[in-house]
Amino acid sequence: MKTALVTGASRGLGRVIAKRLAASGYSVGINYARSAQGAESVAEEIRTAGGTAEVFGFDVTDEDQVQVGMAQVLSKLGQLDCLVNNAIGHHDLIPIEQQTWEDHWDQIKFCSKAPVLLMREIVGPWKERGSGRIINMGSEVADIGNESFAHYVGAKTAMVGLTRSWARDLGPHGITVNLVAPGFITVERHEEMAKDEMVADYLPHLPFNRMGLPEDIAGTVAFLASDEASFINGQTIAVNGGRTLA
Repeated sequence: MKTALVTGASRGLGRVIAKRLAASGYSVGINYARSAQGAESVAEEIRTAGGTAEVFGFDVTDEDQVQVGMAQVLSKLGQLDCLVNNAIGHHDLIPIEQQTWEDHWDQIKFCSKAPVLLMREIVGPWKERGSGRIINMGSEVADIGNESFAHYVGAKTAMVGLTRSWARDLGPHGITVNLVAPGFITVERHEEMAKDEMVADYLPHLPFNRMGLPEDIAGTVAFLASDEASFINGQTIAVNGGRTLA
């Protein structure tokens, strides 16, 4: 059985991605930093559906925690075949004159630092065996350049460059690195916001007459993790209903 680790999988897109990979036959590692209860809930849903899941609590932006946590992942799962870099911190709109370096760093550490720390723990064995999948979770904001959002836009744009460079480095070793760039997908964190107003503002930009669903994103991740995607490398796959057509 192939194995996958999904970071930030206790809620939101990560939760749905973990469940979809499990349904596709993966033994899934569910990473969380704070919500142990949420992560255990995801694992229980997967097991109830007949899948296999393990829960791993560690902060993917902390080097020491990553080393310890990944050792536990490899010990319990035996090996790792797919890494989904999904974890992200809180990101509000901030007027440009109020943005600080700390605001930018808070996003960069999830979009660049965490993927680097995790990659270093697995890439050696992957190169030796000649296979592996890294799937980075980006965002359409890298193409749109949303105002008052430079801290998040910049971090997600950096992730695109990281993906492309890693794909060149690792492709010769049979390892693919791709990025999924979702549009605005409503998940739990939007419940405290004016979701209806946000949807009303966003929907007219879509050729479709519907918003995207977490399952739309999870399906794309599952495809990139599959054998059918073995010749796709270094790509950004926009899953936003055509929001960035123009």
